[in-house]
Amino acid sequence: MLNYKYQDWKTRAGQLTFRGQAFIDGKFTDAISGRTFNSINPATGQVLSAVAECDAADVDLAVAAGRRAFEDGRWSRMAPGDRKAVLLKLADLIRANLEEMALLDSLDMGKLITDAVTIDAPGSAHFFQWYAECIDKIYDEVAPTGPGDLALISRVPLGVVGAVTPWNFPLDMATWKAAAALAAGNSVVLKPAEQSPLSALRLAELAAEAGVPDGVFNVVPGFGVTAGQALGLHMDVDCLTFTGSTAIGKMFMQYSGQSNLKQIWPETGGKSPNLIFADCEDLDTAADMAAFGIFFNQGEVCSANSRLYVERSIKDAFVEKMIARAEAMQPGDPLDPASKMGAIVDEKQTQGIMRFVQEGKASANLVTGGDRVTVNGKGCFIQPTIFDDVNHDNPLARDEIFGPVLSIIPFDSEAEAVSMANDSIYGLAASVWTNNLSRACRVSEKLHVGTVSVNTVDALSAQTPFGGMKQSGFGRDLSLHSLEKYTALKTTWIKYKT
Repeated sequence: MLNYKYQDWKTRAGQLTFRGQAFIDGKFTDAISGRTFNSINPATGQVLSAVAECDAADVDLAVAAGRRAFEDGRWSRMAPGDRKAVLLKLADLIRANLEEMALLDSLDMGKLITDAVTIDAPGSAHFFQWYAECIDKIYDEVAPTGPGDLALISRVPLGVVGAVTPWNFPLDMATWKAAAALAAGNSVVLKPAEQSPLSALRLAELAAEAGVPDGVFNVVPGFGVTAGQALGLHMDVDCLTFTGSTAIGKMFMQYSGQSNLKQIWPETGGKSPNLIFADCEDLDTAADMAAFGIFFNQGEVCSANSRLYVERSIKDAFVEKMIARAEAMQPGDPLDPASKMGAIVDEKQTQGIMRFVQEGKASANLVTGGDRVTVNGKGCFIQPTIFDDVNHDNPLARDEIFGPVLSIIPFDSEAEAVSMANDSIYGLAASVWTNNLSRACRVSEKLHVGTVSVNTVDALSAQTPFGGMKQSGFGRDLSLHSLEKYTALKTTWIKYKT
C-alpha cells in the first residue's frame, strides 16, 4: 500500500463502507432519538455517512452496559494473560485493516493519506500492542510492616472510563485513551469528535472481533454539548479522560464537581515554542523540523511548534529557509501521495484560522502564504503561512490558532528566549536547537512544559509520557504512567497469628 498511486487510493476510498451507528453493548445501534448528523469530507464537501447523534439517553445505555461488564468481571477480572491476548489480537486486526483505518481518518478530517497510513494507523496498532504487553508485567506491592501484619498494595481498575477525544488524530487519540484504560481492566465509553467519528466506530467493531467482551468498549458519537456533557455529568462514570481545548477541559472539571467527583484527566491546548540558537550547527535540519513542527497535519496539533524564536544574528537567513520550505508544502488532495499538506477539518475551523491570518496581516509581517485555496475547485485548504517580526503580545503569538500559521520572533539572549517561551498560559511542549550541551540542559530545565525536544521537535514514544503543565492540563497519555490514571491504589491489611 505504500506504493499506491493517487488513483489507487481514490479507487479504494470509493469501495469503503462506513459504520454510522453507535456501538453499545457489543452491537451497532441507532441513537434512541433516531437523529443523525453528517460526517463530511473537508477536502471535497462530500457527505461520507449519516452518523447516529447520541445524547444523554444513549450515554446512559452505554455507561450501564459498561458497568454491568465491569461488575460481572467479564473483562475486569479476566486473567491478565487472557486480556493481553485479546488486545494483541486487536493490534493485529488494525494492521490487517491498515489502509481502511488510514482512509477513514483521511476522508473524515482531511489528513494526508501518506501520514495516516505510515504514522497514525500503525501507531494505533503499536500502542495497543505496547499496552497489551504491559498487562502481565506490572506487579503490586507489599508494604513493610511488623510481625503479624501483611499489608498488600494493589492497583485496581476504576470501573467505567469516559473518553472524549479530538478530531485531529481520530484513531490515535481513541487508542491513546482506550488502550491504557482497557489494559487496566476498565470498561470504556468513548465519545469521538463529531467531525471525525468514523475510525472510532470501526475500531469498536475490530475490538469485538478481537474478543473484547460486549459492554466493555462502547462508542457514542454525538455533539459535545449533549453526549460529551452527559458523560462529564454522569453519576456512574468513574473517570473522564479528555483531549481538546482548554475551555472545554475546564468545563469537564466543573462537571466533575457538579456530579460525582469523578477523576478528570485533561490534556488541553498548546502554543509550543521552538528556540533556535545561533550555535545550532545544522540550520537546514532545524528548518526542516521547524516546518514539520508547524505544518504537519495542517498545524492541527496541540503541541505544534507555532512560536519560532530565532537568535537575531541568524534570524534573517533562517526566515529565508522557512519561506522556502513553506512554499514547497502547498496543500493538495489528501489522497494524492504527492500532496504535502491536506485539508482543514471543516468550514468552521477554516474560517477561524483565516480570521487570525487576516488580523495578523495588519499587525505583523506576512512573508509567505496567508490565503485560503481550493483543490479541484473544492475544499477547506489554507496555505502554509509565516509571519515574521511578530510582537510577543500579538494574538498570533499568544492564542492557539490550530492551523498552519507560524509566528517568528527574534531574541538577543538566552534569558530573553526562555522568558518569552515561558510567557504563555500553555505548557505542553517545547523544542531547543543548540550544539552546546550545557545550554541544552540549562534551557530544558527552565522551560515550563511537559516535553522538551532537543535538536528535534515533538518527540514522543509509547515509553514516554505525553502531557503538559499550566493550562495545557495535567493529564498524561502514553507510558506506564498513563495506567496510573485508570487505576486506584487499594490497600488490603491482613493480621495473622505469628
